[in-house]
Amino acid sequence: MCLVTTPTLLADELLELCCDADPVRATLQGVRDRDDRLPDVRAQAEAALRDRGEDIRVRAMGLDTSRADLEDRLTVAVVVHQAQVLVDRFDSFAPEYSVVGNLLAPLAGLLFHLGEVPVADAGQARDFLTRLRRFPQFTEALAQRHREGVVAGRVPVRPLLDDAVRHIDDQLAAPETNPLLGPDLPDAELEAERKRLLADVVHPALRRYRAVLAAEIAPHARPAERPGLCWLPDGREIYRRLVRAHTTTDRDPRELHAVGLDRLDALRQEFSEVGARALGLDDPAAILRRLNEDPALFWRDGEELLSSARAAIARADRAAPAWFGALPRQRCEVRPMPGTPSPSAPAGCYLSPALDGSRPGVFYANTHQAERRQRFLSEVCAFHEVVPGHHVQLSLALERDDLPLLRRLMTITAYSEGWGLYTERLADEMGLYSDDLARLGMVAVDALRAARLVVDTGLHEFGWSREQAVEFLGTRTALPPLEAAAEVDRYIVHPAQALSYLVGRLEIERVRDAARRRLGPDFDIRRFHDVVLGHGPLPLSTLDTLVAEELAGPPATSR
Repeated sequence: MCLVTTPTLLADELLELCCDADPVRATLQGVRDRDDRLPDVRAQAEAALRDRGEDIRVRAMGLDTSRADLEDRLTVAVVVHQAQVLVDRFDSFAPEYSVVGNLLAPLAGLLFHLGEVPVADAGQARDFLTRLRRFPQFTEALAQRHREGVVAGRVPVRPLLDDAVRHIDDQLAAPETNPLLGPDLPDAELEAERKRLLADVVHPALRRYRAVLAAEIAPHARPAERPGLCWLPDGREIYRRLVRAHTTTDRDPRELHAVGLDRLDALRQEFSEVGARALGLDDPAAILRRLNEDPALFWRDGEELLSSARAAIARADRAAPAWFGALPRQRCEVRPMPGTPSPSAPAGCYLSPALDGSRPGVFYANTHQAERRQRFLSEVCAFHEVVPGHHVQLSLALERDDLPLLRRLMTITAYSEGWGLYTERLADEMGLYSDDLARLGMVAVDALRAARLVVDTGLHEFGWSREQAVEFLGTRTALPPLEAAAEVDRYIVHPAQALSYLVGRLEIERVRDAARRRLGPDFDIRRFHDVVLGHGPLPLSTLDTLVAEELAGPPATSR
């Protein structure tokens, strides 16, 4: 018997695989049939998931799309890409060496995301409690992966491991800030059971995991002088797979390193011009010193930081209809990052709304040590994460209920982060920045994204030390020491993801410029944005073809 396979069926099958791989993320997205499960990080479990992903990729590649309509062709492209991303991810063995105290690591990420799970009734509350009961299974499996990594030579970086230990210590020392206290449970009995499970199950599991890190893994950890993948067995090949996964291209790391350096040089003039207007200084080094040292350029407290973000988003909401034909139905909430964030936590992050409406889109601003965070970066961060950035892009994808669910829920890094970075400059076109100081923040962040190409490839391809990477960011960007170190730790634990921002933005800008040249006076920026955002996340080459087809004219030639 011949089984009929269609693009939609393969997309649904791949979504099932993704939900099996990360059931907590599935819950957060509104897919609620795995609400009692945690990720299974055992090597054999990941190997089985990897084989399923490769099978789906091969079958998708074999589909004849010569007569398929546009959406089916886009679905096949997304399935092929996302299945390959999963395969590359599992082939990177990340749980063995990805240890740090922020949400990019398996444990800290699970604590953060579990705390954001919406609980609407007693049944969902019981599922949440089942997850707490299963917490020791997760930490024991993760500890075993670290042990296997030691045997294979794939070990964490010592400063990041120490950060993870401190993060666990902070959680245990202040149980009232535990993010797992986050979801409200519907009655006192369930709440009492949660507190019992935290005290008797979760906290002991954290202590045992901490002991494994400190006693068994730390003696084998890589020194700060060898943080990149290139120091691991087959590390450069793993890095190339991750570059492909995050950029949706086959660009060589050395080429991307050169692109970053060239971009940094090109931004110096703009930095000087805007700095002269904002600060009365035109020397880039003097501007950087002022940005890093002037107390007036840092926040007074966390509430002031949150207020600034909310005001910028409200301004963007008012301006957006002139630039977009379609906008999300729901607005985004701004909240402080829960718990006590690790020093390695980012300045802000966005969590998209749940499919079932149980949770809104939320921008989490890091208010920890707000007095050491720079105020001129607030607006550009808000525009990137919310409007016209990630909230607009991800929410519009969710609202396309005629598409396969995979295409509404999945993230394609170069598309999503490329869009976020594109909107930082778009916000300037829209007149959203409140003054030249905020505009200087835009240029400073632009320089950071260029520096990411240099530093990420420097670490993982060229073998830079952690100190070398932090020093480069400290001298070539406006990041203060607190955030420069956090940035570098992010690149260490999440290789190649940082490349996606500038690669994606340059491609979106190239496609836009090509469409403008083809259409001349008929080019409509609202229509362009609606096409780019109207079909869910796409690989970059597919986006190019889509824009050309939807706006008429042949595809632009890639550089």
